[in-house]
Amino acid sequence: MSANINDESVKNQWRLKEWFPDLTEKTLASLQAFFDLVIQHNKTISLVSPKTLPVSDALHFADSIIASQIIVEASPGIKKMYDFGSGSGFPGIVFAILYPHIEMSLVEADLRKVEFLKQASSALALTNVKVLHSTIESLPSDSVTHAITRGFGNISKTILLARKPIAKGGIVYHMKNEQWGLEVTEIPTQLCSIWFPALVQEYVLPSTQIRFGVVKTTKN
Repeated sequence: MSANINDESVKNQWRLKEWFPDLTEKTLASLQAFFDLVIQHNKTISLVSPKTLPVSDALHFADSIIASQIIVEASPGIKKMYDFGSGSGFPGIVFAILYPHIEMSLVEADLRKVEFLKQASSALALTNVKVLHSTIESLPSDSVTHAITRGFGNISKTILLARKPIAKGGIVYHMKNEQWGLEVTEIPTQLCSIWFPALVQEYVLPSTQIRFGVVKTTKN
């Protein structure tokens, strides 16, 4: 089967309008355009597992949309968000499309993925996006008040690396699968003296029984 036929079969599995009827046509078009870019660049850069492409509308897009909505509701008035280990742009690019009034900084150490994120944000005309070629721990001290992360590492690893850049009272939102509780219990005692973990909300992806959760860690 040719690559073009595969691409078309993947694109045909696209149900965001059905699942999120409140999204505008402009927003849906931007999300579709981003999906096209992911398909195109996934052939040369490992952005997402090829096995997940046919269900990207649920596994990557719906996941990012629901989590972003939960986070914005939990942090009213937020003006700037960081996506730690942005990689393929989930959830950072999706968040930026949904909330153009919020500045989104995509933090990524892999140069090839940095270039993809720059190309994607330019192609989608996302004026609220900044792409930072950096590790989390290299960000300036106390420079981040709100961050989100998905698929970067476990909670303990993330908050350990984020100790310097997260300001006092700052929050890291972790997008996790149903094993989020186990990750919370595994946070070392010394980190719990610095960070306070709490579940924000659990959710189920559309057309699946897969449970996920948004966990926040607040720096004391």
